[in-house]
Amino acid sequence: MNVTSYRCSVLAVDDDPVILGLLAAQLTSDYEVITACTVEQARGVFAQRTVDILLSDLHLPDESGLHLLDWVRRTSPRTARVMLTGTARLEDAIDAINHAQVHRLVLKPWRTEDLTQTLQAVGRGLLLERSHEELLDDLRQLNLDLERRVLERTRELEVALAQIQQKNRILEQMALTDPLTQLPNRRAVDLIARKELLRRVRTPCPIAIGLVDADHFKLINTNHLQTGGDHVLTWLAQVLNGAIRASDSLGRVGGEEFMVVAPETDMAGAMVLAERLRSRVESAFTTYNNQTIRVTVSIGFAATDTATPAGYDQLREAAAEALKEAKDGGRNRCVVRTLGAAPAT
Repeated sequence: MNVTSYRCSVLAVDDDPVILGLLAAQLTSDYEVITACTVEQARGVFAQRTVDILLSDLHLPDESGLHLLDWVRRTSPRTARVMLTGTARLEDAIDAINHAQVHRLVLKPWRTEDLTQTLQAVGRGLLLERSHEELLDDLRQLNLDLERRVLERTRELEVALAQIQQKNRILEQMALTDPLTQLPNRRAVDLIARKELLRRVRTPCPIAIGLVDADHFKLINTNHLQTGGDHVLTWLAQVLNGAIRASDSLGRVGGEEFMVVAPETDMAGAMVLAERLRSRVESAFTTYNNQTIRVTVSIGFAATDTATPAGYDQLREAAAEALKEAKDGGRNRCVVRTLGAAPAT
């Protein structure tokens, strides 16, 4: 609202038409002047439009001007209220201030300059108050718009963060997955084994770690090239994965070498698991370029009972020694070592 250019409306209420005419003549140049002779007429004006300033006489023919001022206070609180009276009774002034909460009091007869200054002061206060309210409304709207934009941006950031987290999970999974066989890679199976050994410290139980190596795999690469070798490795991973238990973990740790982590598995259980892996591979076959391909595996396991302490490097080294013994013994064999005991074949 432009305070300097806005033209306030003034409703002048008096039972004397001469006074109303005088007020209109004095105020018309600066204000939009409406006149009424009774409270009823004044209420009719308020029913049809808004009024910025009410200038009401104290004594009116149908009701008291105080009643009109108080009624306007209750029904149109944004209208400024000025009492015009020819009596200077203190009681009237007190009632006007306490009950009708008038903004100014103008005594009859008035000087034009005094009336003009009074209405100008009231008008400026009124317009500044409304301007302040409009600024507050604008500020509230700006805050709402800002909150909406922040909320939208927050949602966009949440979506972007979720996408980043999803991509990071995919990248992390890729970093722990062998791209050829889709089994856990060496890093992942090492983490699995170390996690199981930490759990074993809290809850003592037996555990076994095994290494599985495809026999004479170089011949497969020679006879069927690298693509054929990749096919056989993928097939072998599926056969081995189908032979372990749900609680076991299988990973690819080298070219044609796999590792098995078997929690809660002692030496006897490791022997059963190793032989099941060996026999499943021996009895299976795959086809590549219309050629049947069979392979065998050598297996070395290291197992420990509940009471014997064991570290990951110690178990893996023992499994590697057992695997070497299986290869040196003619391949397609299983050798199981238990820590602190002689190997079993």
